[in-house]
Amino acid sequence: MEHVFLEYGIVLLLMTALAILMGRWLAHAFADKNHTIVERLSYRMLGVNPEEPMNWARYGLALLLSNAAMMLLGYILLRLQGVLPLNELGNPAQAPDQAFNTAVSFITNTNWQSYGGETSLSNATQMVVITFLMFCGATAGVAAAGGFIRGLARASAQDIGNYWVDFMRVLWRVLLPLCSIVALVYVWQGMPQTLDAQAIASTVEGVKQQIILGPVASFETIKHIGTNGGGFFNVNAAHPFENPTPLTNLLHILSMLLIPSALTVSFGTLLARKKQGWVFFSAFLVMFVGFLAMVYHAEQAGNPLLTQAGADQQPSALQSGGNMEGKELRFGIADTALFVATTTGATTGAVNAMHDSLTPLGGFVPLAQMMLNCVFGGEGVGFINLIQYAILTVFLAGMMIGRTPEFLGKKIEAREIKLVMLSVLAHPASILGFTALACLWPETGASLANHSAHGFSEVLYAYTSGTANNGSAFAGFNANTPFFNTTIGLAMLAGRYLTLLPMLAVAGSLASKKTVADGAGTFPTATPLFMLLLVFVVLVVGGLTFLPALALGPLVEQLQLLGGQLYP
Repeated sequence: MEHVFLEYGIVLLLMTALAILMGRWLAHAFADKNHTIVERLSYRMLGVNPEEPMNWARYGLALLLSNAAMMLLGYILLRLQGVLPLNELGNPAQAPDQAFNTAVSFITNTNWQSYGGETSLSNATQMVVITFLMFCGATAGVAAAGGFIRGLARASAQDIGNYWVDFMRVLWRVLLPLCSIVALVYVWQGMPQTLDAQAIASTVEGVKQQIILGPVASFETIKHIGTNGGGFFNVNAAHPFENPTPLTNLLHILSMLLIPSALTVSFGTLLARKKQGWVFFSAFLVMFVGFLAMVYHAEQAGNPLLTQAGADQQPSALQSGGNMEGKELRFGIADTALFVATTTGATTGAVNAMHDSLTPLGGFVPLAQMMLNCVFGGEGVGFINLIQYAILTVFLAGMMIGRTPEFLGKKIEAREIKLVMLSVLAHPASILGFTALACLWPETGASLANHSAHGFSEVLYAYTSGTANNGSAFAGFNANTPFFNTTIGLAMLAGRYLTLLPMLAVAGSLASKKTVADGAGTFPTATPLFMLLLVFVVLVVGGLTFLPALALGPLVEQLQLLGGQLYP
């Protein structure tokens, strides 16, 4: 047990150190007044003026239209896959509904896959569509965070920056250099990086075995650094080509947490409010550690049915103990639990284990983290989501002390609260609305591998993963049908843009306001008390919203499991 705590502590310390370095670099990128040569060339090719100030509406429109154009390009290429080069295995084009789902998935930073990567896509589409959209989706999210933070920092301003400047700086100064370096480390550790689609090997039994290859290392870097998720191979980060060594597993985890955690440092640097930035970082960390402890305990405790049957599930020198179903033996329970908490906390979607095989309480954790959508959260948007709860927290605190609430020296009024609530409500409306529709859909039962509470959890997980732009799957669920491809695609769009655009409007509204000096009745927000209150509000709002659905899924399944009930 002690070595598990030591491992977790080291990972969190490394994450914190890297967050400081990356946060300062991101702050420099957002605040720099100069443009590099490659950035100027990019502006010229796009025909945009980098000096043009953009209000929140124009900023959001640029983000929305550019994302739509790239999504359309991805859709067209997926529909033409059969005639594109670098298709040695002769994979056909995706069906219209699946191509729509895939294009939406990767441009929204979701990376949900209703297909098996190694059996469905060619090297051309893996690189030109999937990897390209992963870079674009992640860059757009971090750029939006830059514009959002700039809006919070300004006073009496009509703009929040220039979207194209933020986009190109994140792309050229952060993601591309970082991914290039990490890709070389991955190749050193044994990940393939080749245009060959396959290798034919002879086994010890004398039979021929097909081994799928491709540009895996470049895929994996942006997959994790960009909190994208998905998998080059169907088994994702459990595959030895995607995750060959303990070092790559550690780098995957640190990569997923890198930018979401770093944005708190960027926020503190750009606003000259470093204590406030660390308060937000601490809120992230407290929630993350709590959920990590929960999933580790649930999986290490094992299956209650086996305990009742007399099976020894305690860890020892001869066995790992606990619930090892669906887990890669190389990683065991400790590293699996850390990966589960990280990939759904940072809404990445990569998996190194079968989430469908988690214990009911273990499966509760990824569901809950995606429902909250701000336990570090996705690239850029996780920080924005936490700020929305911070504004809601100061509003509630202001009402309790009878004063107009203030946040960062700006008065929070009806317009801001309405926009915040629009963003807050869009998330559960998508998850619960589409889940309810799927439960009424007559063909849903045919897509389920399990029924009763676990089957409901599979459906709930799919729409939660889609709306939270996570992309991981509970598995045991066939989502490759016209209905699920379409509705999960719509959930991904709603989860991305119906939550992001209102918060950009909040940033624009606060940027136009004058900064007011703190008074005797000002509620301080750079304190441990506010951090705890913020975490409380996040958990209460999330609990009140999603607890009934969770009670129908993993919670009732846990109670039934304790009661000795088995599922067909």
